[in-house]
Amino acid sequence: MPFEKLNSPSLKQLFVRQLQGMILSGELPMGTQLPPERELARQMQVSRAVVNGGLAELAQQGFLEVRPRQGTCVADYRRKGNLSTLIAIMEYRDGVLGKDEIRSLLEVRQALEHLAVNSAIRHASDQALDSLGDHLARIAQAEDIAQAAEAAFQFQHELALVGGNSIVPLIYYSFKAPVITLWMRFCRLYGIEALLRNTERLYDCIRARDEQAAAEWIDRYLGQAIRGSQQIYSER
Repeated sequence: MPFEKLNSPSLKQLFVRQLQGMILSGELPMGTQLPPERELARQMQVSRAVVNGGLAELAQQGFLEVRPRQGTCVADYRRKGNLSTLIAIMEYRDGVLGKDEIRSLLEVRQALEHLAVNSAIRHASDQALDSLGDHLARIAQAEDIAQAAEAAFQFQHELALVGGNSIVPLIYYSFKAPVITLWMRFCRLYGIEALLRNTERLYDCIRARDEQAAAEWIDRYLGQAIRGSQQIYSER
């Protein structure tokens, strides 16, 4: 069996990760002016080339803003961010998000789920909808919460695929790590059976091609989580 070569992060990668973490945690608030490159290099004990390259990458990700003759400051990444920003946020703390991020993620998921479900109901063949049932069965057969969460994600991803929109599945997949984390937490609190019931109810609406019933169910079960009446937020 072949094994892959192990690679340690470069100094630039470590530099970028450290500043990303300080920005996302609030340790470096938006608008904070960073020290000059020479001073950053001295404090972090790296070369100016590492600092220069790292700052350029963070600026491309929307975390920093380089102002001519004024230096570099922490940007409002909510306004200036891009796909790279989203990926960095998703990977922050290995996908373990705080309350505000969880609520925002659930709101985005609610909108995406409406789109995915409506597309599947309108465009997917009966055979394609039958394939969703296989993933539903895997939730029921799951031996632990990790397997149940993975099966639930695969159900949602397949749902996005059968609707025919080529972008929605990519967006779903970019959220995989935090979404699975939330489903595992849900299962710890309410059990795999509750996850199965929620998914079965949605699947029944889809198989009946009932857009209104599906929309009402999506708003009901995701709305409970968004409002916090069905607690899944982390305690930090």
